[in-house]
Amino acid sequence: MIEAPYPTPSVAEAAARLAEFIERHPRLFVLGGAGCSTDSGIPDYRDSDGAWKRRPPVTYQAFTQDIATRSRYWARSLIGWPVIAAARPNRAHTALAALEARGHCQTLLTQNVDGLHQAAGSRHVIDLHGRLDRIVCLGCADVTARSAFQQRLGALNPQWAGLSASTAPDGDADLDEVDFSCFEVPECAVCGGMLKPDVVFFGENVPSARVTEAMDSLSKADAMLVVGSSLMVFSGYRFALTAEQQRKPIAAINLGRTRADDLLALKIEQGCGETLQALLDLLDR
Repeated sequence: MIEAPYPTPSVAEAAARLAEFIERHPRLFVLGGAGCSTDSGIPDYRDSDGAWKRRPPVTYQAFTQDIATRSRYWARSLIGWPVIAAARPNRAHTALAALEARGHCQTLLTQNVDGLHQAAGSRHVIDLHGRLDRIVCLGCADVTARSAFQQRLGALNPQWAGLSASTAPDGDADLDEVDFSCFEVPECAVCGGMLKPDVVFFGENVPSARVTEAMDSLSKADAMLVVGSSLMVFSGYRFALTAEQQRKPIAAINLGRTRADDLLALKIEQGCGETLQALLDLLDR
């Protein structure tokens, strides 16, 4: 189904192909992934073949059932969160916000949990996997800001706050060969229940209402645009399958293989930010 061989020869040609795609299909359902945020200093999980670059993230089952896993998670998160908190939108985020302002991006479904699309000005955003800047209690469902929780973590574990480690995806940090057993994990200040980031862990289901909202948005779009996602996780890939079933063409900007390559009408292997910025420059002429 792909219209032309890839990789695309140049960013300029990539932008021209995207402009033609949008001219034919002006109302887009956009699915964004980790590739949107790498230029903001947030690493991604997968390589150009869609394989894990590192050990897969913690599962919901391990986090909720094992105190050692929770201690390790929160210790690494204490070190890694400041990178997410300090991240700022890049060209990919601002370009998608500009496409929305022009009426081309009907809905932006993001697999990221960093909130950078909203910070860039996108208004119609669905956070498929939740938001890392919120903490939720699994007992009473109380929600608190991560900034406040970060202060609690640091106050309970002052000896950890000064540690440094290399940045890992989604607020994690490569803090290894450390004894995590002495790390104190805060409980819910309201009910004493277990706290977790308000994100969908591996092994956890995306809330059905969120999926329904996204599917409804997809049904109203002319086409689907994938930006910076390999679609290796089924929670995102299912939207490409649905678009194909609805006979909506799919375009993708992604450096490397995607799980939906055989469904694509247009595949562009270029950086998200530079390609989308070049597209906007064309649309502004």
